[in-house]
Amino acid sequence: MEPIKKKAPRQGQQLPPLPVTAAKIGERIASEVFLEEGQKLLPQLQEFRRDMHQHPEIGLELPRTQKKVLEALKGLPLEIQVGQDLSSVVAVLRGGKRGPRPVSVLLRADMDALPVREQTGDPFASTNGLMHACGHDLHTAGLIGAVKLLCAQKEHLLGDVTFMFQPGEEGPGGALPMIEEGVLDAAGRRPIAAYGLHVGPQDRGTFHHISGPMMASSSNLKITVYGKGGHGSRPHDAIDPVAALGEIQMALQIALTRRFDANEPIVITVTNLRAGDGAINVIPDHAMLGATVRVLRDEKIEQVRQMVVEVASSVAASHRCTAKVDFEVLYSATKTNPRENQFAAALWGGMFGAENVIPMETPMMASEDFGGVLAQVPGTFMWFGTVNPDTPEHLREWNHSPLARFDDSVLGDQAAALAAVAFERLAAEDAHPSPATRVMRSAVEGVE
Repeated sequence: MEPIKKKAPRQGQQLPPLPVTAAKIGERIASEVFLEEGQKLLPQLQEFRRDMHQHPEIGLELPRTQKKVLEALKGLPLEIQVGQDLSSVVAVLRGGKRGPRPVSVLLRADMDALPVREQTGDPFASTNGLMHACGHDLHTAGLIGAVKLLCAQKEHLLGDVTFMFQPGEEGPGGALPMIEEGVLDAAGRRPIAAYGLHVGPQDRGTFHHISGPMMASSSNLKITVYGKGGHGSRPHDAIDPVAALGEIQMALQIALTRRFDANEPIVITVTNLRAGDGAINVIPDHAMLGATVRVLRDEKIEQVRQMVVEVASSVAASHRCTAKVDFEVLYSATKTNPRENQFAAALWGGMFGAENVIPMETPMMASEDFGGVLAQVPGTFMWFGTVNPDTPEHLREWNHSPLARFDDSVLGDQAAALAAVAFERLAAEDAHPSPATRVMRSAVEGVE
């Protein structure tokens, strides 16, 4: 007998808010179980985090970090894969109450550090010239905690969970290589939702969220201006690329304010200028600037690139120079799904207090490659505060600072939050299936 065919929802069709079901484990509410058990895990999660903090690795190859993650997952009821071209770890937990066509949820943590020389003075500070200055050591430890919490409740789980341990977020980007290697299909089909947390210097235990664009895309810009070298005393005999480059730098900022809506932030920040070989009395034959470009809507990236080419070419020509523009898109914007964001905010508000789940007034212009996952799977990404609320603002070192400190006493709650959102999302899908899930279930039921 042929499967019963039903119409899937139209692309972009808005679904009603997804209620939190207050799923139970036995007679207890699941989120309460996770909170209690998360605190029991805290000492071992702190130990894991501090060891990882003391031995940071950068990029796509994190051999020690990968080994430690695999050791932490050893003996758990997981299907584990490691990356072919990067030091990733993908673990899949099969729920004990999964149906014949189970749905899945994805939880993600990044694992890489930064080329920053640590200055915190902590007893577990790194000494190899690298540093977990962005808190990815907490992300990894928190996700390991979530794995353990969910494995302990495997028999109550109404679907599958994919755990994504990712290298290379700080560069060159690990999310897309993991997607290419199949992380989104590791459980057998695409997840219905994906979630992640990012620690920061906000008040300890607070969640900060926004629907839609949350973090900007990131692109690298390089403009090289070519002229004709000469003696500094005879600029009329030369074609000065330095003067042209200086005007291009200023013209880009003016063009931004006249080409694009001021209500949609676009940032071009010139971070380096290079010209000449050190001789002060020589006009060089070329000069270069490097910049970072941040855009909240991906569809604007090409418009920004075209504007840069037009400005650089026309200004250079007015100086009798030529300009070459290299524009490399690194990460897409990170956009949260309003429905999934509302669901996680409601759940975590119930667990930790609504006053600790705080809407962000505006997106951030920093970038994050989890946006590559959220471009394919609906989900959300929130900031998670790790600083004592009594700490004055001027003493809160932001991520990437050599003085950045993250209070790892939050790890039990961080693990509980991630475990609960996966558990509850699967329960919510079982109780309130989306149109796509209903179509899938009908197809299964229609086969004799």
